[in-house]
Amino acid sequence: MIHKEGYPTLIVSVVIFSLLYFFIDRFVPSISLIVGIALILLYGFLISFFRNPKRNLENKDENLIYAPADGKVVVIEETNEPEYLNKQVRQVSIFMSPLNVHVNRNPVSGKVLLAKYHPGKFLPAWEPKASTENERTTIVYQTTKATILMRQIAGALAKRIVFYLKDGDTVTQGDDMGFIKFGSRVDLYLPLDAEILVKHNEMVQGNITVIAKL
Repeated sequence: MIHKEGYPTLIVSVVIFSLLYFFIDRFVPSISLIVGIALILLYGFLISFFRNPKRNLENKDENLIYAPADGKVVVIEETNEPEYLNKQVRQVSIFMSPLNVHVNRNPVSGKVLLAKYHPGKFLPAWEPKASTENERTTIVYQTTKATILMRQIAGALAKRIVFYLKDGDTVTQGDDMGFIKFGSRVDLYLPLDAEILVKHNEMVQGNITVIAKL
């Protein structure tokens, strides 16, 4: 299944790739086979990047925080969140490589207190400064148990963050909330008493891996 964010890119790409192959085949036929294979492989990568595997979250639980994205856990630490929460929290960050599924999902159910976009730089997503200096969003969820903050962060290759939420929305755990194109990171800021259930460098999957328990 292809995510809706992928269709414009895939349509434009197939047109460009077809024209490029036609040009090469007409004027430099000696390399047309190699170019054709390379374009097919590249298009296959694009299809893979925009894949949206069906992961219905049947076990919705207000005590559990599910991974909002696929990728590797690169940060687990206590830190201060100065933008909205203004207190010490536990940060868990997930780095998404270009090979990971890039769909972002709601880690909890509740009300959206804040959904804000921040323009910024495009530092590598794994750098600590990316959380505060890169292009990013800030999403604040109010659940029955706690206030959870989530950030979508663009990376060196990611040039577009998409999110579907707005202030005041009521959202359901596991539903799609956005998409980041081509390498990126998601940060979760959780209460200090949350029990972290993942480890550093662990690979996680959205709507499958439980990040923490409240």
